[in-house]
Amino acid sequence: MKIQLGKRFWVTLTALIIIFTLFFIGRNLVTVIKVGHRIRLLKREKELYEKRIAEDSTLLENLKYDEYLEQYAREHFHMQRRNEDVYIIR
Repeated sequence: MKIQLGKRFWVTLTALIIIFTLFFIGRNLVTVIKVGHRIRLLKREKELYEKRIAEDSTLLENLKYDEYLEQYAREHFHMQRRNEDVYIIR
């Protein structure tokens, strides 16, 4: 008993294999695009945080000096010495 498979069967089988292959490649392509977008966002975020770290490091170095520390406290926290009047003009 020999089973004969016709041309129609092979065309259908080939079409199904191509459809499944394209489906999985398409899903992977969408994933690659999403991951690439996420990587670009994270690189921008990294640059932002590196910039903030540099600014904070500079501020920290400057705060080691008493004159700058006093100026920073007066400007940002509105501190003053005893018996001193401070007027804030904006």
